[in-house]
Amino acid sequence: MSDSNSVNSEMGTFSSMPISKVKYSGESGQYVIIGKQMFYRHQLMAAFGGSLTAGITPFPVTNINPAPLGLSAFAFTTFVLSMFNVQAMGVHTPNVVVGAALFYGGVAQFLAGIAEIYASNSFGATALCSYGSFWLAFATLHLKAFGIADAYAESETFQDAIGFFLVGWAIFTLMLVLLTMKSTVAFNALFVCLFITFVFLAAGELLRVATVTRVGGVFGLITAFLGWYNAFSGTATTHNSYFQAKSIPLPGNIIRHI
Repeated sequence: MSDSNSVNSEMGTFSSMPISKVKYSGESGQYVIIGKQMFYRHQLMAAFGGSLTAGITPFPVTNINPAPLGLSAFAFTTFVLSMFNVQAMGVHTPNVVVGAALFYGGVAQFLAGIAEIYASNSFGATALCSYGSFWLAFATLHLKAFGIADAYAESETFQDAIGFFLVGWAIFTLMLVLLTMKSTVAFNALFVCLFITFVFLAAGELLRVATVTRVGGVFGLITAFLGWYNAFSGTATTHNSYFQAKSIPLPGNIIRHI
């Protein structure tokens, strides 16, 4: 019997069983069961920031990895905005980031998220489409055509409204932190630092304390470099670079046992 037939035959034993976690099968534990699907161990890839994979999963059927594009777009736009948030060189007006927020952090990242759908990566699609939408929404705050800032001109509550906007993104990012706790150090650290960034930026707007916003900017810079690091890890190979990113699995990362 061929290997594929062996897997299918043994899979029939488990098809009617409710499975809620990863299990192993075979005489030497050569099979991994995820849900109601069985795979050979070598058919699975680890949680990896370079492909926005939050847990072990089968290799995608396509050879295209859209994650580095999305991560690079996110990192660049976050870097530029964070430089304004820390008031580097005394500049604190963020309008120059609007172009990047629209076309790179917004459109390019959103399209990378759409590509993740075709790569069967739910986490990557959720993260990239969401943060791509964040940057598109952020850009509208600074575009006169949308009239968002003008709508708050009389009440002077624009900062409070932005604070609420950022709190919502902090909550969403916390969800992604929880979803990457068994991935890798760099991957999880990206979302942890981004969560802290949103918390400080939201607090800075709601409390109207510039120092708090600047702290958020510092964490934003750290987040940007972590984004670039994860993007690099998804593109650097022994064929194109003398340097490769080191992937350090977190405790509980199932790939340690595969």
